[in-house]
Amino acid sequence: MNTKGLDYFALAIAIIGCVNWGLIGFFQFNLVTFLFGEMTLLSRIVYALVGISGLYVISMFGRIHSAGDL
Repeated sequence: MNTKGLDYFALAIAIIGCVNWGLIGFFQFNLVTFLFGEMTLLSRIVYALVGISGLYVISMFGRIHSAGDL
């Protein structure tokens, strides 16, 4: 099954989440809150997508490892 598009989408969302956490850590600036408000429905959807994408990206490690065994 070809999941290349989903892999890139999940990786992009996870990177956006990483950038947001970096902004929080270095500058105490939450980009999601700035753009969508404090725990609004839209900001909760963004946080959920980042979390799901992060979990999905973990599965990429197993696929990378098995592809290297070929």
